[in-house]
Amino acid sequence: MIAKKDLQIAIGKQIKKLREDRYIPQQDLAAKCNIEKSNLSRIEAGGTNPTLYTLHKIAFYLNVSISDITLKY
Repeated sequence: MIAKKDLQIAIGKQIKKLREDRYIPQQDLAAKCNIEKSNLSRIEAGGTNPTLYTLHKIAFYLNVSISDITLKY
């Protein structure tokens, strides 16, 4: 089983990779998801534990499923 902090970091890295692969600036994704850019930055850095709803919004605007963000872990 993966530790909580390690999971947060892995999910954050995956979100960042998917966002950058789509050439979406952090500010733009944050605005679409109705969250502060600083909060998205913390999520991508693994510094916070996003809610399922927040992950759903991020996945929706990245045009992926939540499992594309978390399935590997």
